[in-house]
Amino acid sequence: MAEPETFVRLINVGKEFVGVPVLKDVSLDFRAGEIHALVGENGAGKSTVGKIAGGYYSRTSGELEIFGERVGAWDPASALARGIAMMHQELQLVPDLSVAENVFLGIEHNARGFLKRNEARRLADIVEICGFELDPHARAGSLPIAEQQKIEIMRAIARDARVIVMDEPTSSLTADEAERLHATMRRLRGMGRTVIYVSHFLDHVLAIADRVTIMREGRVVRTSSAADETKASIVSGMLGRSDADVAYPDKTRSEAERATPILSVRGLSASTGIRDVSLDVHPGEIVGLIGLVGSGRSEIARAIFGADVATAGEVRIAGIPYPARTPAASIEHGIAFVPEDRRRQGLVLTQSVRPNMTLPHLPFFSRSGFMRRRSEFDRVKELIGHLGVTPGHVDGAVATYSGGNQQKVLLGKWIMRDPRIVILDEPSRGVDLGARRRIHEFIVELARKGAGVLLISSEIEEVLGLAHRAYLVHAGRVVGEVVPEDTSMDQVLWSLFHAGDPSGSHRSA
Repeated sequence: MAEPETFVRLINVGKEFVGVPVLKDVSLDFRAGEIHALVGENGAGKSTVGKIAGGYYSRTSGELEIFGERVGAWDPASALARGIAMMHQELQLVPDLSVAENVFLGIEHNARGFLKRNEARRLADIVEICGFELDPHARAGSLPIAEQQKIEIMRAIARDARVIVMDEPTSSLTADEAERLHATMRRLRGMGRTVIYVSHFLDHVLAIADRVTIMREGRVVRTSSAADETKASIVSGMLGRSDADVAYPDKTRSEAERATPILSVRGLSASTGIRDVSLDVHPGEIVGLIGLVGSGRSEIARAIFGADVATAGEVRIAGIPYPARTPAASIEHGIAFVPEDRRRQGLVLTQSVRPNMTLPHLPFFSRSGFMRRRSEFDRVKELIGHLGVTPGHVDGAVATYSGGNQQKVLLGKWIMRDPRIVILDEPSRGVDLGARRRIHEFIVELARKGAGVLLISSEIEEVLGLAHRAYLVHAGRVVGEVVPEDTSMDQVLWSLFHAGDPSGSHRSA
């Protein structure tokens, strides 16, 4: 049987950012009609390979071959013109445009210079391919992250590309939505197209990929048939050792949990859709919020922190009422909030690591109007080492960092001054196994030091693995409470799916 045609080939490719090598002598080929997965820890170079193929990064060295021809200068427009589209892990949408306008941005139909108003009908064709239902007229910026990620997927498919680079496409999708995406990928493969699939979800990789390339520290470890790999063998290749233990760290309870709650919420409501929310978090306790996409978990966190204005209810900090909540006041009260969208809500990508970490704390590092630069430098350096940020430069260009290392910088920003309450919204979204493990250890470490932690994650298993207790959230309300040690994921899902049952027949988790 003839070897499939190679659509994209990298030959001894190297890439550097400000003199720091991120790819080293990488040679890879991506064939027609295959799903080719790239796996590795954050910083291994997998997303960089995808962005070089998609024209978003230029090569420092080596050759790039597209459909059998060597190319010189290569940019996104050139890639799209040749049939290569990319969907990004970090969303690249125009918030004020509609769903349809974002999907067809740059490839709009026109006649004699005037746009044709047929985006909704064209979008219906894309929906039929991918199986995602979205209102074509909805403003993209008003949608939850998971819905925005669907737009990215649909936009890549709309380009009718022969090669589609998908960088962490399932990071904000539910299990059902991820399976629908996998079905779309299989259809694309059946049409003879190539999918370059960058993912840290190893179960997804083994279920969908034809071939797997494992990367570590900017180099290719191996490329093999997915049928010849296991989760343990992939982890071993990624980490460079046989340690495949991915268990959650021990979440020993703190004696402080018996004290007055460090955070107490009663009857909290807001115009964002949360209604009559009550919960407690004790010192040294990790408390989870579990709910399906759109349940209101993030809105609860934002109302507590003061990012959204509450319309009713009370918040107490260590037993003391905290009525006039704003982000600035919350920081001074010792509350940290790590948002789910690190690029839009968490980091200033035009700045280096140091100002990103210290921006909310400038008064702490100043005296008589002058910055105490040595103190600032030393604290940032300490946090970089403690969190394992790579590269470990105090003034590194954070925009060029991998998703996992950007997330570590964001965590450093909010724990700079040892907060009493830490609200974490999707703290491990889009990060690899090694970074994820370090983030989990760090969350448990915060609780052991006496902080109260409120944890939000779309991965129910993550909340059950880390939290001492968890509240179930549905339609903006708290509808139950579970103890993870006594609760299975099936029980949680049963409770969530039946929370809105008008018969009231659902059982307790």
